[in-house]
Amino acid sequence: MRYKKLLVTGGAGFIGSAFIRYGLSRLPCESLTNLDLLTYAADPASLQAVEKDPRYLFVQGDICDEDLVERLCISHQIDAIVHFAAETHVDRSILEPTTFLYANVAGTVALLEVVRRHPRIHFHHVSTDEVYGSLEKGHFSETSPYRPNSPYAASKAAADHFVRAYAHTYGLSTTLSHCSNNYGPYQNREKLIPLMISRCLAKEPLPVYGSGLNVRDWLYVDDHAEALWMILEQGRRGEVYDIGGECERQNLELLGALISLLAAATQESEESYRALLAFVPDRPGHDLRYAIDCAKIQKELGWRPRHSFAEGLRKTVDWYMHARV
Repeated sequence: MRYKKLLVTGGAGFIGSAFIRYGLSRLPCESLTNLDLLTYAADPASLQAVEKDPRYLFVQGDICDEDLVERLCISHQIDAIVHFAAETHVDRSILEPTTFLYANVAGTVALLEVVRRHPRIHFHHVSTDEVYGSLEKGHFSETSPYRPNSPYAASKAAADHFVRAYAHTYGLSTTLSHCSNNYGPYQNREKLIPLMISRCLAKEPLPVYGSGLNVRDWLYVDDHAEALWMILEQGRRGEVYDIGGECERQNLELLGALISLLAAATQESEESYRALLAFVPDRPGHDLRYAIDCAKIQKELGWRPRHSFAEGLRKTVDWYMHARV
C-alpha cells in the first residue's frame, strides 16, 4: 500500500464507515484511526464488523480540535488523512447555514493546518458534485466551474478551495474527489431513499419536492468506497477525481422502483404505496439535475461502478427491511 497508517475523519458516518469496512476487509493497511464526533448522523453499529480488528481504533472528537488531531497523527505515525467528516443534509443547511460553515469549512482548514505542520501526511478530501451547481444538459467533469446553490454546497466548495490553496501555497500532498448521490446500508433516515423506505413501511405520506422531476446520479456506497481506496493507492497527487454511478434517475422514477421492490417484499399492492405520494412545495434553490462524467477515474485508475442501479437498490431495500425494521 502507498499509505499504511490512516486517519479517517467522520468514519462513523454513512460513506466513511463503508470506506473503513471495505479497507479493513480487503486491504493490508497497518492501522486505521477513526476520529468522529458522533453527531446525530453517525451510526456506531455500522462499524461493528471491524471494531475488534486490532488495526482499528475509534476516537471520539472534533476535527476542529487541532491539538487532538496532531496528537493522533504523531502517536499513530499517520501518513494519510481521509476526510469525510461534514454536515451533509441540504435541508438542514438552509435552516442552519452557520453550522455548515463551522463543520465543513473551519473543520477542513483545521485539518489542513495540522498537515501543514506535518507535510509528510497526504490529505484526501471527499467532496460532492453539488459544488458544480445544476445542469440542464451534459455532465460535470473535474474542470467544471463551481456554482454552488445551497449553503451545504457552498460550504463544500469553500473547503475544496482551501484544499487547493493549501496544496499550492504550502506544497502539500493532496487529492480531492467529488461524488454523486450515494445510497446503500446504514444511511441516515433523513436521506431520500431510507426516508421513503421507512415511510412506506409505516404507511406514512411520501413527501416529494415540487414536480418530482429533479434528476440525480445514484452511486452505490461500496462502489464509492472502492474508488476512494483506488485514488489513495494509484491517484496522482494534486489531482481531482469525479466519481459517479452513471445512473441518472428522476426522483419519481426512483420512487417507482422503490415502491415496486417494497410491494414485492411486503406483498402489499404498488397502488397502496403510490397513494402515499404527497407533492410538497419545492425547497429553496433546489438543483434540477446532477450528472458526473467518470472518464478520468475510469481511464487513469480503471475504476467503474460494480453495482447496477437495480442490484444496488434491491440490496439496499433488503437491508432496511431485515436489519433495521
